[in-house]
Amino acid sequence: MPRTEEQYEAMRIATRNKIHSAAIKLFAKKGFAATSVKNIAEEAGISIGLMYRHYKKKEDLFNALVTYATEGLDRILKMFQSDGSPAELIQQFTREILKALNNDDEYAQFQMLMNQTFTIEDPSTEIKALIKKSEDIMQQTIQLIEKGQKQGQFKQGNAREMAYFYFSSLQGLAMMKNIMSDQFIIPSVKIVISFMVKDEVLLSNY
Repeated sequence: MPRTEEQYEAMRIATRNKIHSAAIKLFAKKGFAATSVKNIAEEAGISIGLMYRHYKKKEDLFNALVTYATEGLDRILKMFQSDGSPAELIQQFTREILKALNNDDEYAQFQMLMNQTFTIEDPSTEIKALIKKSEDIMQQTIQLIEKGQKQGQFKQGNAREMAYFYFSSLQGLAMMKNIMSDQFIIPSVKIVISFMVKDEVLLSNY
C-alpha cells in the first residue's frame, strides 16, 4: 500500500529532527567550522543524499536552528513583558530553564551552540535577528528587575548588573552540564535567584 501524504510528512519531520539533533550535538562539541555535512549525516544515521534533500549547505541548517532559537526568545520576551508579578515571572522562567537542563542534554548543547553565534564574522540575517532579540530580552529583564525593586520584591542594586549576572549564571550552568553530563547536579531555583529576589518573596512563592 502506498504511503499517504501525511505519512510522508511525518517521515520528513522525523528525519529533520534527527538532523537537528545531530547538528546541535556536533556543532556544540566540535564547533561549526570543524563539523562537516558528512559528520552530521553519519551522526543522524542518514545518507548524505537525504541530508542534502533537507539542507543544501550546513549554513542553511545552522540558520534554521538559529531561527528556532529566535522564536524561543520571542516567547520569553512576551512573558517578561506581561503584567505578571516580576518575582513570579523570574521564578517561572528559571524553573523552566533548570527543568530543561535537568531533563534534556540537548538543551544544554543547544545553549552552547547559540553562544557561538555572537562570535561569527559576517553574520547572516538570521543570526542578526537572534542577536537583536537577545538584546531586547536583556533590556526587558532590566526593566523587570527595576519593576520588582519598586514593588519591594527584588533586592536593591544595579538592575543591569543583576540581569547580566542572572543570564551569565544560566549560561554557566549549561556549560557545566555539557562538561559534567550525568554527574552535574542542577541547583534549586532559590539558589539561582536568591541574589536578586528577597528571601520573604522566595519563601512565599517558591
